[in-house]
Amino acid sequence: MPTEILMPALSPTMEEGTLAKWLVKEGDTVASGDIIAEIETDKATMEFEAVDEGVIGKILVEEGTEGVKVNAPIAVLLEEGESAGDIGKASAPAESPKPAAAEPPPAAAAAAATPAPAAPQAADESRIFASPLARRIAADKGIDLSQVKGSGPHGRIVKADVEGATAAPAATAPAEAKAATPAPAAPTAAAAMPTGPSAAQVLKMYEGREIEEVALNGMRKTVAARLTEAKQTIPHFYLRREIRLDALMAFRSQLNTQLEPRGVKLSVNDFIIKACANALQAVPDANAVWAGDRIIRLKPSDVAVAVAVDGGLFTPVLQDADRKSLSSLSAEMKDLATRARDGKLKPHEYVGGSFAISNLGMFGIENFDAVINPPHGAILAVGAGVKKPVVGKDGELSVATVMSVTLSVDHRVIDGALGAQLLQAIVDNLEAPMLMLA
Repeated sequence: MPTEILMPALSPTMEEGTLAKWLVKEGDTVASGDIIAEIETDKATMEFEAVDEGVIGKILVEEGTEGVKVNAPIAVLLEEGESAGDIGKASAPAESPKPAAAEPPPAAAAAAATPAPAAPQAADESRIFASPLARRIAADKGIDLSQVKGSGPHGRIVKADVEGATAAPAATAPAEAKAATPAPAAPTAAAAMPTGPSAAQVLKMYEGREIEEVALNGMRKTVAARLTEAKQTIPHFYLRREIRLDALMAFRSQLNTQLEPRGVKLSVNDFIIKACANALQAVPDANAVWAGDRIIRLKPSDVAVAVAVDGGLFTPVLQDADRKSLSSLSAEMKDLATRARDGKLKPHEYVGGSFAISNLGMFGIENFDAVINPPHGAILAVGAGVKKPVVGKDGELSVATVMSVTLSVDHRVIDGALGAQLLQAIVDNLEAPMLMLA
């Protein structure tokens, strides 16, 4: 029977997306793995592959449509021998929910409690999320699809799930009814948070003034929701230090001269990434994230770095940063930043990590406080290096290049003394940069 193609969840935070472009049209034959559409998520534009083979019978959502909910039908796939006239069968059960029955009298309730014989397979099969090929194989082998656990997207039963399965007795009606009863949806954090004055209220405040309304894209909505949640739910505290950069600047200049034939040019940010990665290894208790009812400590140093893009920001993650050379980190960071700005990052490239860096020094900002990106335990806000008078150990006054940093810490994960140790390790690495290579 016709199969609905559903809006995929292409990132962990995606609740809805924009169907940016169809790469197929009605009547086209597709195979599993063919790219059929481009979906704009809250973070990037990504390609969407077909899971099953068949013919695109009908496109339900036009390209350019925004706010398409995850798991909403976007097209209908026909299998061999089916026609457009069969399309209504795919969505009939989902679109025609039965009205809630009135409360039965006691006698009827008692009768209903008696287990009924299993319903015919054909009556329930339309409600099972399975590929056409999987249905065909199951029918040939006499397999009850309601007893098969799907391994495809959103629990979809695919060919591999039924090839090794054997026929089994159908589940009883009461068990099926229990499984089919959806659990009540839990309220989201965003829904529970106060949203402030409504758009209508704000517009009324500026009635008569010349204004321009800017619609929020998916990324801006996600940034707003996540950071509002972070500020409201994470108990931030802040640790501030100044770091002398003279030794680092001299060392960087020396390395860049030697690396010039290879086309490598290290930035101060590359050293900061490496310093933070090494510090997380030196203070392993701070290499941790908050997981609701527990703390999870990471073994590797996976460091996220904020990258500004049009309409928001990404935090691509450099995995195993403590094990990589400065030149490797530099090349990887340049690649991630370029693809972030082009909206080409894949979800696994910006998910995870325990620690983040936000560097506004290149914009002339001398110091600021960054908001923690959950579930991270901390984020380092990095300011510009500026010339300042400093007093040396011998009491002499001199001029040095000094950079101000602020470590924002989640107090649930890292206490004050532990945060101070982490920040001290970062300072030590940056003020004696050759130690990072030891």
